[in-house]
Amino acid sequence: MIEKNEIICAVTEGLGSNGEGIIRHEGITFFVPACLPGEKVRFKVLKIKGNVGYGKVEEVLTPAEERVRPKCPVFMRCGGCSLQHLDYVEQMAYKANVVKEALRKIGGIQMEVPTAIKSDFPYGYRNKLQMPIGIDKEGNNVIGFYAERSHRIVPVRSCAIHPDWAETLISLVKRYMDENGVRGYDEVSKSGSLRHIVAREIGGKFIFTLVTAKRNLPNLSRFVELLSGAFKTFSLYLNFNSKDTNVIFGEEFQLVHGIGIFEAEEQGIRYEAGPSTFLQVNENVRGKLYKAAVATVTADGDEVVVDAYSGGGLMTAMVAKKAKRVYGIELEKEASLCADALKAKNGLLNMTNICGYVEEELPKVLEKEKGEKLRLILDPPRAGIARSVLQALLQSGIPYLTIISCNPATLARDLGILTGRLVEENGELVKNPAYNGIEKGETLSGYYEVKKIQPYDMFPQTKHVETLVCLARKAD
Repeated sequence: MIEKNEIICAVTEGLGSNGEGIIRHEGITFFVPACLPGEKVRFKVLKIKGNVGYGKVEEVLTPAEERVRPKCPVFMRCGGCSLQHLDYVEQMAYKANVVKEALRKIGGIQMEVPTAIKSDFPYGYRNKLQMPIGIDKEGNNVIGFYAERSHRIVPVRSCAIHPDWAETLISLVKRYMDENGVRGYDEVSKSGSLRHIVAREIGGKFIFTLVTAKRNLPNLSRFVELLSGAFKTFSLYLNFNSKDTNVIFGEEFQLVHGIGIFEAEEQGIRYEAGPSTFLQVNENVRGKLYKAAVATVTADGDEVVVDAYSGGGLMTAMVAKKAKRVYGIELEKEASLCADALKAKNGLLNMTNICGYVEEELPKVLEKEKGEKLRLILDPPRAGIARSVLQALLQSGIPYLTIISCNPATLARDLGILTGRLVEENGELVKNPAYNGIEKGETLSGYYEVKKIQPYDMFPQTKHVETLVCLARKAD
């Protein structure tokens, strides 16, 4: 019988959806990070529950050809990157397989998925930094990233997937805290003040936000002075969040320095963004993805397009340049206001922005535009598309849908519903019995079939993947 802390020597068979090695030994499937397929490793057993176990690699005895040296000194201690030890080309194939397996296991959809489209910048690509700030066991301030599946902060001075400005900012935050006696927030005792530093780069300009459990921080003018010595154009916000929550931002923002919202340009569209406006973190891949998504819904110029979960309206505006009319639906007020400003700046009279829940506003738009050549783009959060929205789509008769997803699991679930592979029964999703005996790939009338799927590597070195899916409705 295998016990905790036992050392096992075995061969890795594959990679799991989180980038961990899969090792089967004596009837137990172990998940061991930092292992690659085909590698013989020694690992320590950390936990066993039933026929599933978790381990920590002690030594790689026979490295795979695909193994490379990680650039980050805290690789596998920090919970951010899980694939730095895997050659970047191989990461593209791995992520395609993650999507393929999620579709098969969760959505009941069996289809080939092409290799992910790469990022031109495998490192230093992120335009957004968000770091927790706390207290270590010795009572000292610590700035870094959470370890995997915990709120223990791993201290870092720099991060390989962020540009050089991140290292500068981390050092300035630490200096400000040390000079002014500012304490990091202790989640256990609820003491201290500074909880997070959040930064976003927009066209070479920066928005910094200090998230604090107290309404005031001492001597903020000194922090502005420090920032001014390193960053040419920036804004600084204070955000108050005293709640016991995993959500980073509270509801209250206070502008301390600068104009607060900055403008940039992409693919001929001038846009604005503030501290909480959603923007994809990888501008290089974002451009490729948005260009492809817009092409799926605009062909003749007479389309009426709805962009659901539209954020700050950047993709909505790109669609407006090529479509008859476009509607952007977004819940976040700041983002919707930025979309309104974007509309005005670019003179897009055929663009309408709606601030509200997609499940409430989408049916209204569909009813208003009934009879038009309707197309729909959905770019939901990680939780996926609301069940009520999916049902509205099945009843709408819209011939074509385009979905952008950052979560293969919820994407597979949503596609399972839209294709009819999954149906709701007593509040739970189950396999549709109507598919029993139906040939592989065949679609039932009234549902959608997947016509195209393409992963994009929006998040190099991590387990995450963005996926573009095009669907067509099968006529009754």
